[in-house]
Amino acid sequence: MERLSRDNCVLIGIDYQERLVPAMSGKEELIDASARLIKGFEILGLPVVITRQYPKGLGATVPEIDGAAEAAVTIDKVTFSAWKTEEFVQKIEELGRKIAVVVGIETHVCEQQTVLDMLDAGYTVYVAADCVASRKESDRDTAIRCMQAAGAVITSYEAILFDLLETAKAPEFKAISNLVK
Repeated sequence: MERLSRDNCVLIGIDYQERLVPAMSGKEELIDASARLIKGFEILGLPVVITRQYPKGLGATVPEIDGAAEAAVTIDKVTFSAWKTEEFVQKIEELGRKIAVVVGIETHVCEQQTVLDMLDAGYTVYVAADCVASRKESDRDTAIRCMQAAGAVITSYEAILFDLLETAKAPEFKAISNLVK
């Protein structure tokens, strides 16, 4: 397993959309943790890619996520796995980063399929368990076990941010520390 590093990772936020988020179990915690992780990547100057599944039917990215992801690239898709959308694959390959932090909804559908496809494509994949959700907790929990069994690293948004900081002497330490409080 390759460790997280600033020069080799990208954050991928899957389908935090207006018509999906309200149906998620634990939606308040999901959005809070996800927005903090995205904002942390922005503070660290790391790339963020946000997907939207069929936005005509499922709506735009929710404001809390959209506002945290000011520099993010947004890619629309109709495939459940983002990896099966050519524009997404091109963007990830263009970034040249081999570690993907994948978060979003629904854990057992679009996220799981994206994670499995990215693992198959040779990426190291981290999943922040506190930044994923499904309508049913059992679907979320089963998907997390499946992704872990396939080789994904399951962790938390705070662990990811502090892994990327590496030291309290990092110039962004205070901003990240305040973000997670």
